[in-house]
Amino acid sequence: MQHGPAVRRRKLGAELRALRTGAGFTSGEAARLVGWHQSKVSRIETGASGVKPADVRLLLDAYAVRDSQLRELLLVLAGSDESTGRHHWWHAYRGVLPPTYRDFISLESQASAMRTLETSVVPGLLQTPEYARAVTRAAVDGLDDERLDALVEVRLARQDVLRSQPPLELSAVLDEAVLRREVGGPQMMTRQLERLVEAARLPQVRLQVLPFAAGAHIGVTGPFVIFSFSSTSDLDVVVLDHLTSSLYLERKEDLQAYTEAFNALQFHALSPEDSLDYIAAIGGGA
Repeated sequence: MQHGPAVRRRKLGAELRALRTGAGFTSGEAARLVGWHQSKVSRIETGASGVKPADVRLLLDAYAVRDSQLRELLLVLAGSDESTGRHHWWHAYRGVLPPTYRDFISLESQASAMRTLETSVVPGLLQTPEYARAVTRAAVDGLDDERLDALVEVRLARQDVLRSQPPLELSAVLDEAVLRREVGGPQMMTRQLERLVEAARLPQVRLQVLPFAAGAHIGVTGPFVIFSFSSTSDLDVVVLDHLTSSLYLERKEDLQAYTEAFNALQFHALSPEDSLDYIAAIGGGA
């Protein structure tokens, strides 16, 4: 269990190690190919030290990695600014975003799929601007208007992943408390619930409600996010948010446990079709 930057180094290193062995090289042979000392390759592969995008590119070329999507993902994990499309827009907000949040956005921008359990608030990717502002103001104490505006802009810009090509595949299970908690007053909640219904009709969004009637469930321990990557499952990661930090779980046992937990939550939740009706009914009474 590591904080964001560490988990990214470890995942990047593990993937580079797998690519090296797949190419049939020892670490010493790989080092000679790129003109390094063997210890540098070892430090990179164990995540003990960071690695520059240019160095990652050298290794990928040496291992004859041609998969453009995998190359871009690994370069982004190394901090490259050279990718195209939806990546790296958040660098303009470096002054207001803590490192763990930047790391979360980086993973989100590269993931092919995201599974999330929310127990308190609407997922950030589905929030209206007004709801995002109210939640951010409540969550971060003492914000001035300028910083609040910047954080809301970031929250809304993140939603572009649902409109990119290909879009992020989002599966969300919402505890009924998310729908009942009146953030910003009845009118704001009505608009937010309408937004959820609109989003749930998108082919890339699967939204399910876990009603109070379902009783206690595995999700009572708190919300979580699972990011998946089409290029390789070795980069999949679970993210747990806390008040002052985020934790990243990368072990296969953790990934399996949270995947099974999410599957169980989906099983006990209302179907996507019934969830739409449920949200609409709550919205109509808001």
